Amino acid sequence: MVASDTLHLLGQKEVRDTEPDLDAPDSDDEMSMNRPPMHRPTDGRAQQPLLKDEPRRLSNVSFGNGAASEGRPMLHHHTRRPTIRSKSPEHNAERDTRRKYMIASGFLLLSLASFVVQTETAVYISSELGWDKPYCMLYLTHGSWSLLWPAQLLILRLQKRKLSWDAFWRRHVFLLRTTAQMVETQDLHVTSRRSPVPYMIKTTAFVTTALTVAGGSWYLAVNMTTASDLTAIYNCSAFFAYAFSIPLLNDKLRFDKVFAVIVAIVGVLVVAYGDRDDDKTADGTPGKGQGQVRNRLLGNLIIGIGSVLYGLYEVLYKKFACPPEGTSPGRSMVFANTFGSLIGCFTLIVLWIPLPILHLLGWETFHWPTGETAWMLFISVLANATFSGSFLVLISLTSPVLSSVASLLTIFLVAIVDWLRTGQRLSTASVIGGVLIIAAFFLLSWSTYREMNEERKKSLENEQVESDSDE
Repeated sequence: MVASDTLHLLGQKEVRDTEPDLDAPDSDDEMSMNRPPMHRPTDGRAQQPLLKDEPRRLSNVSFGNGAASEGRPMLHHHTRRPTIRSKSPEHNAERDTRRKYMIASGFLLLSLASFVVQTETAVYISSELGWDKPYCMLYLTHGSWSLLWPAQLLILRLQKRKLSWDAFWRRHVFLLRTTAQMVETQDLHVTSRRSPVPYMIKTTAFVTTALTVAGGSWYLAVNMTTASDLTAIYNCSAFFAYAFSIPLLNDKLRFDKVFAVIVAIVGVLVVAYGDRDDDKTADGTPGKGQGQVRNRLLGNLIIGIGSVLYGLYEVLYKKFACPPEGTSPGRSMVFANTFGSLIGCFTLIVLWIPLPILHLLGWETFHWPTGETAWMLFISVLANATFSGSFLVLISLTSPVLSSVASLLTIFLVAIVDWLRTGQRLSTASVIGGVLIIAAFFLLSWSTYREMNEERKKSLENEQVESDSDE
């Protein structure tokens, strides 16, 4: 009675409906913070056994796990230890890393397929249907990210439909709140009761700003420079992602990673400047030929800034909006899509302001799409939301460098789809560049897999050393 009244007075009644199976250590820490202190005697009677054979009974429970009371032979403490730790840290690390990579592979395939759909529909809308509104398209596509969390909530609700809505909602809010606290502190064990909302608002603001400027630079430079320059410079963001990862994420300068990124960029250069049409970018979107551009130098500078900012955006998201290493893949996926929705909401609430300004200045006259344009735009926006959510999950589970190089695979995939759709055969440069990009991706994947496995093994060994010292 006293314990229940104390819980009610402290306002911690919701903690009982938490979800400890998502991340047991985190949930246990959170619940331990809210337990009332036990009222025990302080006059020395707490250490006295209630029964005469109490020490012997406690000894049996501690060392034999209660086996003696059930008629089973008692296991000695030293013979028990090998059965508990029969699996080495190497085995556990490899298993966890393999599971994370399997989930990341699924989201990679989903992101590649959705990006191809988005690119093909965007090309059709701008070139065939004549609805060429770059900033409006950027606003709608990034704003569509706000749908990620509602769609995710619906899927989770279908999976947990046996729970009541109140219990399901409390579990979900608890998961998001504790994960946000883990993101803010970069610690798996949550000890602070401070609300993570202010931190998430600030993080959403500057990450979205970097993303919008990077994406807007592409649309701004598309009419200033050639399609080949546009493709080659913008896709160098993989190099800048690795460059920013070293000081911001404390990544090590590894030769295999550097070599893989260089091979990927060489593949992009081969595709961009090979024997292909000069008025079409490598990913299929329309561009300008060499004789149609104006201010080519200025355009290259703008797209160069966009490339740097896009690499910075990926690293900033990993550092400030992803939970720390060791978080379960399920928790990481849920939070990645939630943060994507925050980016979409910030876009819808704040970044509509340039639309009337561009309309009044006559730089981009706004009008609503109708008919076939509206339907194709809906498909393109939906595909972009799917790609972006999958890409955010991919960065959260792996690394910005691997995710950035993986996105370069879309150049080759779009070229293949164009070949199947239009009948125009792939050029030699497209094939060679695509092979280089694929080889670089697999090389970087293997390097990242080994690195994640080593870090996970080191983390498990440190936990084992700490548990030994506690004993």
